[in-house]
Amino acid sequence: MSQVPASSDTVFSVSSLTSFLREILEATFPNITLEGEISNYRPNASGHLYFTLKDEGAQISAVMFRGRAASLTFAPKDGMKVRCKGSISVYAPRGSYQIIITSMEIAGEGNILQILEQRKRKFAAEGLFATERKVRLPFFPRTVGVVTSPTGAALRDILQITRRRNKCVSVVILPALVQGDGAAETIARQIQIANDFELCDVLIVGRGGGSLEDLLPFSEECVVRAIAASEIPVVSAVGHEIDWALSDYVADIRAPTPSAAAELVVPIQSEIVQGIGECKNEIYDAMKAKTERLKLLIKSFDPYHMEVRFRTIEQPLLARLDNAKVALLENMQRKAEDTKARIEQCVQILESASPQTILARGYAMVRDSETKKIIRKPQDTASGKTLEIIPAEGTIRATVL
Repeated sequence: MSQVPASSDTVFSVSSLTSFLREILEATFPNITLEGEISNYRPNASGHLYFTLKDEGAQISAVMFRGRAASLTFAPKDGMKVRCKGSISVYAPRGSYQIIITSMEIAGEGNILQILEQRKRKFAAEGLFATERKVRLPFFPRTVGVVTSPTGAALRDILQITRRRNKCVSVVILPALVQGDGAAETIARQIQIANDFELCDVLIVGRGGGSLEDLLPFSEECVVRAIAASEIPVVSAVGHEIDWALSDYVADIRAPTPSAAAELVVPIQSEIVQGIGECKNEIYDAMKAKTERLKLLIKSFDPYHMEVRFRTIEQPLLARLDNAKVALLENMQRKAEDTKARIEQCVQILESASPQTILARGYAMVRDSETKKIIRKPQDTASGKTLEIIPAEGTIRATVL
């Protein structure tokens, strides 16, 4: 190891001082085991893993190169508590020290993820994440409220996209702390203010990317309940696409980034104008077609066409009436003839059964002149009785011998 000059008059360059410190650290900590919580996890496209190891009081940058990272049996993520082996080194371009990790294993879930999971289960049980309580965003908001840091890149992106998409939409900025102590309270208070004074038609609540602990305010209970109680539709836009917070679950819709939130909320003015024009043309064409149909219909109501239409309607009815009259008369005639024939038949039957008809054929009826009883056989009378013989005409009196 190089010796550091002892004289207080020695003037160091930044590079030489960093080089001395690097030699000291690498020689003192060539192989150590370090335990901490992963934060700000950033896997590189080349396969190297970059993140921060932290505990309650400090943090250190960490890197695990591709060859070592390929041997991992788990997927690292923010909030995971791990135990790492490696060596301490100094990254000269930034003047920071870091641990170069050779192996890593899970040491247990980090406190942050445990807390978030507990809160998530609690709020889900209360129904705050239920789909049926979410509302649709307005199609054309006149005013968009934004609860975020007034100096952050997220606000600049939202304003830029809003101006580009629709200059008719106003933006109300509700400044809030988005990390650190008191951030959650200011976010919740601004959401409440937006509702109390009806400042906007839709509300974007969010910030740019950051570590898991940087995004914690958007998972605090006061923020989650403020979003749940909001009568204004809320879009949660916290961090980058891979980031998440409990506000994403309770909001009416989640946007992967603040820029995406602006695109969800603000319609493109030119597309709306084009859509209105297309609707106008469709309405005009429909009205024109209906007017032409009405003209044709009205034309058919002049006296000539009315008479033709009336005759067209009347003629089949008159024909039906004539046919019905003929059929009725024929039916009545047939019925009368049938009835006459039946009457004549009955008369014939009655006449053939009449006693007068029988008497006319040469028969006579004999009865006792006193009792008027018909004499059918000799035993019905006796000698000396007076009888009445009734032929077809007149009466003959006779005495039985």
